[in-house]
This record gives sequence, C-alpha cells and structure tokens, in this order.
Amino acid sequence: MALQSERSLDSTDWKILRELQQDARLSYNELGRRIGLSAPAAADRVRKLEDAGVITGYSAQLDPAKVGMPLLALIQLRCVQGSCLLRTSIAEEFPEVLEMHKLSGSHCSVLKVALSSMRHLEAFNERLSVHGALVVNIVTSSVLTHRVIDWEQLDGNFDLPNYPGWTKQ
Repeated sequence: MALQSERSLDSTDWKILRELQQDARLSYNELGRRIGLSAPAAADRVRKLEDAGVITGYSAQLDPAKVGMPLLALIQLRCVQGSCLLRTSIAEEFPEVLEMHKLSGSHCSVLKVALSSMRHLEAFNERLSVHGALVVNIVTSSVLTHRVIDWEQLDGNFDLPNYPGWTKQ
C-alpha cells in the first residue's frame, strides 16, 4: 500500500514541490529550467498544484530573535471545561503564538510561542493560564526548523526517507 494523497503526484510534481519548498520566490523561467519544463508549462503545473490544495500558500520565514522575540517556548495546555482556548478566545488576543496544534492525550493543545524576555513569558503564562494548566518548555536551540516534504520515494512501509543523521528503527 503506497502513501496516497487527494491528488496523485507524479515525478514532475515532486520536482516542483522540492524546488518551491526550498525557494518559493523562483520565477517560472528558473523553475522550468530546473525541472526541465518551459516557463508556461511550469506555471500551469504550479497552478494545478495550488488549485488541488497541495500548495497552500507562500510566505517569508522570519527569525523571531531578529525581530525582538529571541525566546521560544513550547507550551502544553490542558484546558478546563468551559474555558477552552480554541472556543473562548481569538488568535489576535495572543500574538505571541506562532503555531497551535490540537492534541490527543493528557493535554488538549501545544503552542509554539515567541517572546521578548522571561518577563514577557511570565506575563503570557498568566494570561494563558486562565484557560487551564500549562507545561512550559523553553527552547534552548532548534536543530531542525523546516524540512522539505519529499515523500516521492516512500515505499509503502511509511518509513521516513533516508535522511543523513537519522536512523530507521
């Protein structure tokens, strides 16, 4: 059984996805040159990937420390009944939150937050704790912050691709 997506991706689609994940600012001329298509053909393929929802957007990646938010934390939240953060708040109330993921298990969500200082973290935790119990982990370093999704060669065992420095168990 092979990994299935909603849209069947061929080798050219994967080439496009690899290139755009590494540099989303490529011109269609350059993208086409790299993958062996004309610029109009590359543009058409990218549009089809966008229309199918495979490519969901383009953005600039910022270094939080260079914009005054050098402290990163991962916060697990266990909401109290009737005060779920997702149901009783809006994202604009917590601009420090970079990512939020709903979880299974003992905590209902995990948040990745960027903060200016330990004092800012303390104030943020006070605001957030009205929703429930927190487990706060300070990020001391980030080993892998963005990985290119490249599952074209996945063999059906759902093993990770063979990345240097990562061993398969």
